[in-house]
Amino acid sequence: MYNALTVDEDKQEPLLHRKHAKYFLQFLNLLPARLASHDSTRGSIAFFAVCGLDILNSLDMLKDHHRDGIIDWIYGGQVIPDRQAGIQCGGFQGSRALKIISDDPVLQANAKCYQWGHLAMTYTGIATLATLGDDLSRIDRKAIVDGVAAVQRPDGSFSASVEGNEYDMRFVYCAAAICAMLDYWGDVDKERMAQYILQSIRYDYGVSQHFEAESHGGTTFCAIAALSLSGQLDKLSESTIEGMKRWLIFRQIDGFQGRPNKPVDTCYSFWIGASLQILNAFHLTDFDANRKSIISTQDNVVGGFAKWPSCSTDPFHTYFGLCGLSFMDEPGLSEVMPSLNISIRVYKRLKEIHEKWRIENVDTLTTTSQN
Repeated sequence: MYNALTVDEDKQEPLLHRKHAKYFLQFLNLLPARLASHDSTRGSIAFFAVCGLDILNSLDMLKDHHRDGIIDWIYGGQVIPDRQAGIQCGGFQGSRALKIISDDPVLQANAKCYQWGHLAMTYTGIATLATLGDDLSRIDRKAIVDGVAAVQRPDGSFSASVEGNEYDMRFVYCAAAICAMLDYWGDVDKERMAQYILQSIRYDYGVSQHFEAESHGGTTFCAIAALSLSGQLDKLSESTIEGMKRWLIFRQIDGFQGRPNKPVDTCYSFWIGASLQILNAFHLTDFDANRKSIISTQDNVVGGFAKWPSCSTDPFHTYFGLCGLSFMDEPGLSEVMPSLNISIRVYKRLKEIHEKWRIENVDTLTTTSQN
């Protein structure tokens, strides 16, 4: 339950770093009963908790064995291509509970063809591994990006998985982030993806979840970030960029709302803030009002942030609240790389891994040509 501290109005309420770190640790040890229905997307909860600890500069609170255990758990959800079993492409699932294990070899074989990666879980899985310091050596880059290409639709959008799932701007972002983190685009059609994004820009310069729907702060971030990650921001005209900046800046009340005439919500401090960061316009917002709004949802007893003041906290809003504060250079927080939604520290580590992959690829090509 939310509990407020009584503070002098002229004095800023402090960010409770240690309480928030302990709050995240809870979700890495035991999933609360109220979140049991999210078991199939447990990978995303791990992402918020691990990356939240990173933003708080508190990853050292994870013991080595705990860190290794989380890494192994994530890899346990990796879908490995098996053509004989009908698994054509790789990716990550959100939970090991989705893997069917049976002593019956026939059932086990039949079950494999129903196992596939999910774009959101693949994105959060790779980001969490990188944040934990894994070198990503156990990832089959080609298999995963083949999986991304396999779910791209004719209109340029992406489905969440190869069968029976949603398709919209959220998964466009996940696809772009996966390819950017793996430094490989394979058969993904970036041009077609960009056209889908451009066609989803609405009359008010926000971006909708799908063609002709309402502009939304979250999907506007997904669109702008996907263009940035794929090196296609230049496809936006100068007038469109200025229109987007205006639409985004107008989402600030004190904190940020996701759509016109909607209440302020903690998570939009990231979705709107990150979009403005990518467009180099975040400095045009009111930092003091934004900070007060985010801090008003802080639980001062057990830690965490909520969607609104006096509501229950959750790891989703806690993570994005911290990211929003990081954009305003809150003391004690790591800098956030807005388009990938990870810390700059992890982004730099990814770039080092990319360089290693490039060197290994050159060495492989050189050895092959000599033979």
